[in-house]
Amino acid sequence: MSRAFVKEGTGELEPLPDLPISPHPNYVTPRGLADLRARLVARQGELAALRARAERLDRLPEAAAERDIRYLEARLRSAILVEPAVRPPTAVAFGCGVRVAIGEAEQLFEIVGEDEADAALGRIAPHAPLARALIGAEVGDVVRWARPAGVVEVEIMEIVPSDPPA
Repeated sequence: MSRAFVKEGTGELEPLPDLPISPHPNYVTPRGLADLRARLVARQGELAALRARAERLDRLPEAAAERDIRYLEARLRSAILVEPAVRPPTAVAFGCGVRVAIGEAEQLFEIVGEDEADAALGRIAPHAPLARALIGAEVGDVVRWARPAGVVEVEIMEIVPSDPPA
């Protein structure tokens, strides 16, 4: 067999490519910052456990953990903490919740940092189309939310201050 296509090397795995970092400012809530720190500590612990394995032929999990740690460290370095307001907000802003009426249904959304965003929990990133439509609106305002399925009118029912840090 020809060895022309066999890569000679040390047997070490090449580092995995870094995870993409968002071009948007990395605003975080106190909860989001604590979560990033906890995720970093957990991933560092996982990496230590992977490196302590007796059988280390498969180094891909270690490379993935190293890549995740680089990502989390970069996100923590670029984090811009936005403390909760001391007074209830009069307009929708980062870090606050907003109860809206979409048609007959009411739903609560919270505008949080990208790493904290979770649609299932109603947490949306500030650059999401819905968040962009809501930011700056006041109770009683009706905003237009441009979605791929069409434009929807959303009425602001209540602005909820964020929880104070624990």
